[in-house]
Amino acid sequence: MIDLLKSMVVWLLAVLMITVFFPVTFIVWLIVLPFDRERKIIHRLLTYQGCFLSRAVPLWKIRIEGRRRAKKGATYVIISNHQSILDILFINCLGYDFKWVSKIENTKVPVLGWYLRMADYITVDRGNRESKEKMLEKSFQCLRKGISIMIFPEGTRSVDGNIGFFKRGAFELAIKADVPLLPVVIDGTGGVLPKHSLKFKNGHRIRIKVLDPVAPESFGTD
Repeated sequence: MIDLLKSMVVWLLAVLMITVFFPVTFIVWLIVLPFDRERKIIHRLLTYQGCFLSRAVPLWKIRIEGRRRAKKGATYVIISNHQSILDILFINCLGYDFKWVSKIENTKVPVLGWYLRMADYITVDRGNRESKEKMLEKSFQCLRKGISIMIFPEGTRSVDGNIGFFKRGAFELAIKADVPLLPVVIDGTGGVLPKHSLKFKNGHRIRIKVLDPVAPESFGTD
């Protein structure tokens, strides 16, 4: 019962913040649209908003390690394990510039889908081979322009917290674009908001750790 009440408060807080943030984001998007072709300003604005929201909720404590392992101005294929929908908020707390790769179903979610379009993030229909090829090509073009991409190589959230099989798309991109992978480990979010649940639990510590970049030549394959 307590978890249910806390969850209702958190969701209400999220709705209130989005109600305030979205009009501001939309206005900024309209203003910068003519010259912010890569939507970097919008991404940074969404990063600040996500970080603020994740810090404003008192149900968890966040610990970030290794943020400086990513060199300023360098381009990466950033990969992370995936425990909860909250991972998006917490990874934004790293403050990196990148484009998210998101499943196309998210574009149909009110507000979230609008944000995805305004930031010109990359979407993919996981059951469509042609869509996957377009996603890889768009991601490759971003990397060539010096824009990092962020992807969950598992393709879906873990049910039990264990890391699942990594699909090879992110690794193919790193090899093709000749840019390093930047691995990120996130833990604790699955306990706060598990997959297929809308009920928040408190008392968890969220840990985000950035590992050393991995050069594609060290993969042992071309």
